[in-house]
Amino acid sequence: MINKDSILFSITITFIISFLLITLSFMALYKSSQNRETYFASRINMDATRTFMRGYKHEGMSQDLRDELLNMGFEVILDASKQEKILSNKDITDKHSYHKKGMRLVNFTLNDKNYIYIHSRYVDVILKNNQKIQNHNHIIATIFILILLSFIAFYITTIRKLKPLKTLQDKVKDFGKEEFDIECATAKKDEISLLANEFDASAKKLKKLKESRNIFIRNIMHELKTPITKGRFLVELPQTEQNKEMMQKVFYRLESLIAEFASIEELISSKKALEKKEYFLADVIDNAMDILMCEEDEVNQEYENIRLNVDFNLFCIAIKNLLDNGIKYSKEKTVTVKTQQNSIVFQNKGDRLAYPLESYFEPFFKGDNIKSNQSFGLGLYIVKHILDANGYELEYVYENGVNRFIVK
Repeated sequence: MINKDSILFSITITFIISFLLITLSFMALYKSSQNRETYFASRINMDATRTFMRGYKHEGMSQDLRDELLNMGFEVILDASKQEKILSNKDITDKHSYHKKGMRLVNFTLNDKNYIYIHSRYVDVILKNNQKIQNHNHIIATIFILILLSFIAFYITTIRKLKPLKTLQDKVKDFGKEEFDIECATAKKDEISLLANEFDASAKKLKKLKESRNIFIRNIMHELKTPITKGRFLVELPQTEQNKEMMQKVFYRLESLIAEFASIEELISSKKALEKKEYFLADVIDNAMDILMCEEDEVNQEYENIRLNVDFNLFCIAIKNLLDNGIKYSKEKTVTVKTQQNSIVFQNKGDRLAYPLESYFEPFFKGDNIKSNQSFGLGLYIVKHILDANGYELEYVYENGVNRFIVK
């Protein structure tokens, strides 16, 4: 159904009306030019006819008469055979005949030349106009065609420029359904294209924000499992001072998790401003182990106590995830932390990664390892974002049955 209120409909109607007006104007101009040229041609023919009849009446077919007509651009043809050949030619056009004072005059065109056939009881003659016919109608027609083609090209260009509006309309409908997989960006620089680009960028930001919310929720579900499980276990034990202390650590862990979740959500949604300072690696490792609530013997600490310029809380979360992966996927249930110059190495004995490291940077990617059922596939995704924000990168090397994750 045609929407009469749409911009495309209004523009199309405007172009149609403009096209009709231009066409009618050129038709009127063409007709006027044709009439004018016909009028001037007939005037020239009449002047030549009068000159011939006046001179022929007084002097016959004299040389002076021939010269006078030649000066006017006309050639005199008296030969009957030549006349017959001309008059019987099938290519004759624009033939007009009329009678005047006992004469029959016939004007016609042949091979772009004007002819006048004069028949009377005194003479049969053909006057051939050797001047080139000045026909300006083809110029008008050419100009009209060029303007018409330009007009059509301009219309097509305008419609193409407005096409993103239709695409944008469809995308907005999807946008309202929280479908943010929208592709409407363009390299063009007009206002509509810039609007489409801004909408595309906004949709991508909202998609990223939605993903961060999903990751945030799933990360909560995953991370809360360990302290809740330990808490339930401690509740069933006798209420000794040691158990009370451990229970307090569980609640401390739950409290710190809330802060951790908020930091991760802000980082992933690109809203968190980093607070980078210099810290010793030992402090980072100790805090990460406290967050993980792992045992001392699960982490072999063979590192030099180097300085790190990082956001402490976020960087500890990344180190915690690397320690967690190292212990979880180790055959010996331990992970070793070493240093190589300014790089931090986390290594364990276990199977090689089944996929390239970059694959594990995708959210919820868990590979084929059966132990991956213990996680949501967010660990290295979060590690990647935190390291990027702090100016570090992660490298993976597998040698002689040993996995080595290198932060450098």
